[in-house]
Amino acid sequence: MTNTPAFGFEAAALRTMMASGRTVWMAGAYDGLSARLISQAGFKAVCTTGYGISGSHLGKPDVEIYTMSENLAVVAAMVEAIRGVPLVTDCDTGYGGIVNIHRTMRQFERAGVAGMIFEDQRSPKHCPCLPGPIDLVSLEEGQAKIRAAVEARLNPDTVIVARSDATTMEECIARLKAYAEAGADVVQPISGCIKSLADIRALKEAVGKLVSLQLLNWLETDLTPADIESVATFATYPLVALMTVTKALQDNLAVLAQTHSSKALPHERVSMDDFKGLIGYEDVVALQGQCI
Repeated sequence: MTNTPAFGFEAAALRTMMASGRTVWMAGAYDGLSARLISQAGFKAVCTTGYGISGSHLGKPDVEIYTMSENLAVVAAMVEAIRGVPLVTDCDTGYGGIVNIHRTMRQFERAGVAGMIFEDQRSPKHCPCLPGPIDLVSLEEGQAKIRAAVEARLNPDTVIVARSDATTMEECIARLKAYAEAGADVVQPISGCIKSLADIRALKEAVGKLVSLQLLNWLETDLTPADIESVATFATYPLVALMTVTKALQDNLAVLAQTHSSKALPHERVSMDDFKGLIGYEDVVALQGQCI
């Protein structure tokens, strides 16, 4: 059976990737299987998507309906599924105030994550893709929450990403500067307040920190990989896996429901042998063999 690194290795590995100066490309996972598939595809790190976890785990919108412990359970399964590959985790608002941030930080670190993303919305969060205003905590409270995460950190290699959902460049820069001063390793602006590659460069220069980008909307369609690599330390396609699986299931299940036959489905299925290999049946057989 293949040996896997001990917990804590992944955070150090992520730090090494960051120190190289090259962009760490990631795709968004929403469960253990999707995390393993992302890793298998060749990504050197994986990022969780709260949008995807809420949609997959609950079948509900991303408005912080699921609890910290529910998110933690899904994330812990992802860590186990991709042992040795860094996992950066969407921790939403931290699930409350300063005390909650402390607990969230330590619980997710103990689960083995390499990095954690905290946003500055007021809890419960308002998904940016929904209509209506986004209610942010004060700059001072947002800064205090990042400072609390830094103080609670058990492993100095664990990466703390501070995200701001501010809707104007001016406010976003002010907030991310404050979060950087509080100890955030990386900052993440939402795409809604950024209108161009020049905006990203201006924000990076003003804040003086590494930048993480979620590749949604125009960021996904208009920027080239070279553009992204010129400004981003982390670059994540958060929803490609979720949307791909959803479309394939919709199409195949619709045909299956109508024809009651799996012989002519629009999307090809993975073979049973390949799937068994993917999820580790050989490891189970090896373990059982040791007991005989």
